[in-house]
Amino acid sequence: MHSDASLTFSPSSATRRALLGLAGGAGLLLLAGCDKVAGTSAPPPKLAFQGVDVTGAEYARNFRLPDQDGRERTLADFKGKAVVVFFGFTQCPDVCPTTMVELADIKRQLGADGDRLQVLFITVDPERDTPEVLKAYVGNFDPSFVALRPASPEQLAAVAKDYKVYYKKVEGKTPSSYTMDHSAGSYLYDPQGRLRVYERYGAGGQALLGDLKALLA
Repeated sequence: MHSDASLTFSPSSATRRALLGLAGGAGLLLLAGCDKVAGTSAPPPKLAFQGVDVTGAEYARNFRLPDQDGRERTLADFKGKAVVVFFGFTQCPDVCPTTMVELADIKRQLGADGDRLQVLFITVDPERDTPEVLKAYVGNFDPSFVALRPASPEQLAAVAKDYKVYYKKVEGKTPSSYTMDHSAGSYLYDPQGRLRVYERYGAGGQALLGDLKALLA
């Protein structure tokens, strides 16, 4: 009659090492699975920008606005492209057209990478900037540019607050001749949709071009 002890499995040293290796590998796989579930990802690479590096900022992370064709848009629609967001209005006499011309020129200078650049123009004057007006305006600079129009004063206020954008209506001689004061910087996103750079107005096209090249590299 055999004792219970004779039925006990006692692995060799080599076997024990193999079992420990399998256990360790399973642990690593489990940790990797936990990372995926938690949605963690590596931080974006550190780059030398000429504009203000705002990587990791807690603002201007997304939007949900109708475009010039009435289609609701978010940053996710442009994943895979470097995105430039600029706030302005179509009757702006200098800052807005200067910036848009600059961006159209930068797209041309990027050559083949120009197809990986998306410019978004968000109006701070939806009262006068109808979808038809916006479509003609951005198309005049580049047919790929997209205009976004807040559907209500409340939606405009909300997106401006999220982007820390200043805007104010300045009354004119007649009710329709008012103008708009507004922030004039541009927000740059990498192809993964992460805010990376705040480009001040007047920094120059070469600075903006250099930062976009870095994001597209």
